[in-house]
Amino acid sequence: QMLLVESGGGLVQAGGSLRLSCAASRLTFSDYAMAWFRQAPGKGREFVTAISWRVENTAYADSVNGRFTISRDNSKNTLYLQMNSLKPEDTAVYYCAASFSAITRKVGDYIYWGQGTQVTVSS
Repeated sequence: QMLLVESGGGLVQAGGSLRLSCAASRLTFSDYAMAWFRQAPGKGREFVTAISWRVENTAYADSVNGRFTISRDNSKNTLYLQMNSLKPEDTAVYYCAASFSAITRKVGDYIYWGQGTQVTVSS
């Protein structure tokens, strides 16, 4: 079973930037499409962005398109999320997830999940 560990969350002012990382182990990272989801207090888990295993395809939620960038380094078994121009509404726990299929926006299509990292954006 794949182990996913997120890091890089924290407190930042509106307009600032953060870079999240997700380290994968125990399975072949490059076999999986990867994604970031987030969950704000009292809300469901929502799709943020995803990247295919060969890096040729990406997808973004409208709310983050143009501000966030997903990337991966298969040689380091690591997924990244560069977040710029952060807004208070970006405050949430951010999760990385792995899917053994093409990139998808559906929570149920992802089989492995990290424990999450908190991102808080102050106004």
